[in-house]
Amino acid sequence: MTKQIELEFGTIRIQDKLLISELKEGILFDVESNRQLLKLGEEEFRGQPYGYISNRVFSYAVDPMVYRESAAHLPLEAIAVVTNSELGWKSAQLEKNFYKNNNRFEVFRSYEEAVRWMNEILPPTLIQKRTFP
Repeated sequence: MTKQIELEFGTIRIQDKLLISELKEGILFDVESNRQLLKLGEEEFRGQPYGYISNRVFSYAVDPMVYRESAAHLPLEAIAVVTNSELGWKSAQLEKNFYKNNNRFEVFRSYEEAVRWMNEILPPTLIQKRTFP
C-alpha cells in the first residue's frame, strides 16, 4: 500500500519502509524542508528503520547541510538518489561527500536500481520486494 503526501516543496510517497520524494522543479531543498521530511519519517515509521529515495525527476538545488542533519537521524538507514542527467549525477556525487556514512548514500540511474539497493541495505522484514511505482 502506498500513501501519498503533498508538501509545499514536492510529493512524498510512503511505501513499505521507504520514504520516496519527487521534489518540484527549481526549488531549493534546504534544512527546514529536510526537517519536515525527517519529521514525516518519524511520524510514519514511528522510530523504526527506513530508507529514503530522492527520485529526481526535476532539477532543483540541495543545500548540502541537509546531509549532516540526515546522517544524525538514526532511524534513517540509507539514502538513494535517482537521476538521469549527467549534471544531476555529478551534483549527487558531490552531495555524497557531506553525508557522514558514505556507504549508506548511493546514486543510481534508475528507480529500480535504487529499490534493489534498499532491499539489500534494509533488514529483509522491512521492505516487500514489490516497491516499484
